[in-house]
Amino acid sequence: MQEATVNLPAKPPFRLDLTAWVLRRRAKNNIDNWDGQAYRRVVILKQPVLVAVTQNSAGLTIAFQSAQKLFAPDQTKLIELVGKMFGISIDLKQFYELVAHEPELSLLAEQFKGVKPTRYPTLFEALVNAIACQQVSLDVGILLLNRLAQNFGAEFKDGQTGIYSFPAPEDLLNTSEDSIKRLGFSRQKARAIWSLAYGIVNGDIDLEQLETVGNEEAIAYLQSIRGIGRWSAEYVLLRGLGRLDVFPGDDIGGQNNVQKLLNLGNRPGYTELNTLSATWYPYAGLIYFHLLLDKLHEKELV
Repeated sequence: MQEATVNLPAKPPFRLDLTAWVLRRRAKNNIDNWDGQAYRRVVILKQPVLVAVTQNSAGLTIAFQSAQKLFAPDQTKLIELVGKMFGISIDLKQFYELVAHEPELSLLAEQFKGVKPTRYPTLFEALVNAIACQQVSLDVGILLLNRLAQNFGAEFKDGQTGIYSFPAPEDLLNTSEDSIKRLGFSRQKARAIWSLAYGIVNGDIDLEQLETVGNEEAIAYLQSIRGIGRWSAEYVLLRGLGRLDVFPGDDIGGQNNVQKLLNLGNRPGYTELNTLSATWYPYAGLIYFHLLLDKLHEKELV
């Protein structure tokens, strides 16, 4: 067993607890674990690696364990991955300047000051999250994702308990749509997840190119993938590609949260929400994360 610890600076202000909850979203999330002090997750770098992230005075302390030696290039990849997931290099000075002049937003930003914009470790995970959470409650979506990890992800034994990674596309190739469906996914969602994994592995789907194209082109490409509509594509732009100017306009929870924030008479639809969030450019997606935290705060989770 190899164990190592690395410190990583973060652009202030930064709060690990708030940022971890943006990733976690629900207390029953068994992939993104948080115990009040440390965020823990299993990632795959040729082997399962258990990552534990805590906060120090300058940023993050990353402790990792692996069964076999993790060589320097993979250690570098791991550090870069954690930094990307927690958005620690992103300077939000302009965001705080933007919201300072809007009473509702300034209160929200002050309450959750230090949250950073998060990203899923891979675009595949972002897409599968979107598929799992379509047209169901977030609680149900998280439950389905837990089952997917436990059945097809790599297990890392931590004492008496096992922690499972989110499955990679390759992990799903030797399974079937029916085995995914048996976890509780609809037939359409099971087919979309399996087809996505197969397309990535055989090269028909190239997600890496999306890092270098504009929002509209990325949305058009994502919508060409089975099971991905407008909401899912915008969700992936924000949570997978880190496009902070994107507020997923069809997100019902987001619409409800904006209605409450701005004390609107009715829940805003897609067009109205786009008009409202345009005034938050280029940080509409960060407002989306703040509204998520506000909802979690109501549930006494944050």
